Amino acid sequence: MIEIIEFTDPVCTWCWGSEPILRKVETRYPNDVKTNFIMGGLVKDMNDFQDEFNGIGGESDLSKVNEQIASHWIKASEQHKMPVETKGFSLFTKEHTSTYPANIAYKAGQFQGEEIANRFLRRIREAAATEAKQVNRLDVLKELAISVGLDEQQWLMDMESGRAEKEFEKDLARCQQFQIYAFPSYLVKDDTGKGILLRGFQSYEAFQQAIHQLSDGKIKETSLDSKQSLETKAKELISKYESITLFELAYILECSEEELSLALHNLTTKNIIKQKAVGNGYFLTIS
Repeated sequence: MIEIIEFTDPVCTWCWGSEPILRKVETRYPNDVKTNFIMGGLVKDMNDFQDEFNGIGGESDLSKVNEQIASHWIKASEQHKMPVETKGFSLFTKEHTSTYPANIAYKAGQFQGEEIANRFLRRIREAAATEAKQVNRLDVLKELAISVGLDEQQWLMDMESGRAEKEFEKDLARCQQFQIYAFPSYLVKDDTGKGILLRGFQSYEAFQQAIHQLSDGKIKETSLDSKQSLETKAKELISKYESITLFELAYILECSEEELSLALHNLTTKNIIKQKAVGNGYFLTIS
């Protein structure tokens, strides 16, 4: 078994941009690779944060900082191809200056199981990136937690008692241990503890190479079923993930978005699937 640990922040646009790659890894190595997440806390306090490379920070007016972030997200989206919505984006305010609450929220979700916590993380990413929701507010995070099926009372108790925050602090310590300063970054390791550290945004091919190296070539990529139609394969993946962007689906199936849209036309016409425009992209869900 190979484990991919992503050092991440729920609000990081390049972590959002890595979702198609991780989902492709999950699809092509369904029984041999698992993904877990360590929260890195991208912004402790935006008043003290500055990313000179991307032109973010250095402003006392947080509305201007939000504009800087929105501009960066649009530019990043042009590269990683995942949709973003910047209209109405106002993540940081005088009362809410950190991304830490979203990190802690995920840690609270983990007490109810990895699978549901990872669905919650995905939902926070979607809300931040494509709905311009203020995911550093407790009421917004609670709404998202409930939407994925987390037990509201337990989640609130773990948030307010400090239990989740203590687990987040452990994650921060692990980031320091591995000297992680860029998100996403990855530790790919086998079940003996042997690992490869990949810093920054990574390609699918980089994960292929790491898996091949750690398994001495024993773990093989699963090929797409050539007997299945593109329509059938797409429907299966939409059902599996419940919510998936058009780009993600095309990336996993190794086809163009135009080709995929044509293949999905029949499913859309019959109202088997729904296509929803978000920002500069689309989500696909089962009707």
